[in-house]
Amino acid sequence: MRSGAGWLASAAPEVVDEFIAGLSDGALMALPWLFEFWAQPHQLPPEGDWKTWVILGGRGAGKTRAGAEWVRAEVEGPRPLDPGRSRRVALVGETFDQVRDVMIFGDSGILACSPPDRKPVWEATRRRLVWPNGAVAQAFSAHEPENLRGPQFDAAWVDELAKWKRGEDVWDMLQFALRLGEHPRQVVTTTPRNVAVLKQVLGNASTVSTHAATEANRAWLAASFLEEVRNRYAGTRLGRQELDGELLEDAEGALWTSAGLEAGRVDRAPRLGRVVVAVDPPVTGHNGSDECGIVVAGVVTDGPPADWKAYVLEDASVTGKSPAEWARAAIAAMERHGAERLVAEVNQGGDLVESVVRQVDPLVPYRAVRAAKGKAARAEPVAALYEQGRVHHLRGLGALEDQMCRMTPRGYEGRGSPDRVDALVWALHELMIQPAQHWRRPQMRSL
Repeated sequence: MRSGAGWLASAAPEVVDEFIAGLSDGALMALPWLFEFWAQPHQLPPEGDWKTWVILGGRGAGKTRAGAEWVRAEVEGPRPLDPGRSRRVALVGETFDQVRDVMIFGDSGILACSPPDRKPVWEATRRRLVWPNGAVAQAFSAHEPENLRGPQFDAAWVDELAKWKRGEDVWDMLQFALRLGEHPRQVVTTTPRNVAVLKQVLGNASTVSTHAATEANRAWLAASFLEEVRNRYAGTRLGRQELDGELLEDAEGALWTSAGLEAGRVDRAPRLGRVVVAVDPPVTGHNGSDECGIVVAGVVTDGPPADWKAYVLEDASVTGKSPAEWARAAIAAMERHGAERLVAEVNQGGDLVESVVRQVDPLVPYRAVRAAKGKAARAEPVAALYEQGRVHHLRGLGALEDQMCRMTPRGYEGRGSPDRVDALVWALHELMIQPAQHWRRPQMRSL
């Protein structure tokens, strides 16, 4: 059955017709309830001896249906009254109302997914579902972790773990309660967020995970919904989290945060007074070398520099390119945006950096900059501009923003070197910080 999972939903119409025509009346009546035939790959449990299965997905990716069907598969036996693998199930959501309205009574909840002869009965006063074969599922709110003291289970479905305010407390209580049977297991369905409890669960050796974006379930979603969310959130960190189902991490104490970057997001830049391209060249140019950070930014120069606002327009960084190739990429970025100057850090390459650039364009307006401080110290005054609401990002800067959210006062806490952030810092230093420093210098009085 697993080898054919999901094939019917994506098969050609003539194949579907031929398949259905060959079914008996009984098999035809059972087909709507055989989730293995309709499910997407991310909705089916991975093979292996796992304890926790985490389904990470964007909004509408089919996570709830996958959780409900997994509970069905756990409690149902071959016939309606036969026992299944599990008999005591915990259903844990952010609130009791959400457990009832989404996990149990929702359009993709347990009751909607259950065939008539196996449909459980909801006992409202006891907050539980009871199946014809005697299996029981109890509903719990993540606001009340102490309610998980005492009960014991052989299976659990946890919904939207990343939203729980007391996530670690509730998760710990659930693990103590998950102690029945030979191999108690649990499924977690959640849109990812950068919270400690989710990262801890994903880091456990006994955890497996599947992942899908909202688009994976587009056949069951309104076209107008998809169009609206694409138009509004595509190319943003929020869109990557809520639509693509990506777990985006901010380092503890980071100079920039996801929330802060989203607050400064704009769809387009206004008319800009200056545009520059900043380059942080790698020491070498080959497949194993660091990225060449190339960032384009502009500034509105109305009023004194203290009133200026900057807009980050493009991250044109390249990886594993020769010096001539990254120089061409930087010059091309200047041409795309009408930039007036190329700013390049020369700590590593010295005069060679300018030589490489001028081989591509001998007349390019060029300024060499040399770092006298460490990366974090250089980044801090730029981060302060963001805190003041004076820097905005266009969409499509995901890789740059990932590096920004891992830059802390202690240094960079990501992999490799933050070359994109370095280029950003040089661009905004050129556009915002240096003009402000010159403006503040006292003017000599004329004699």
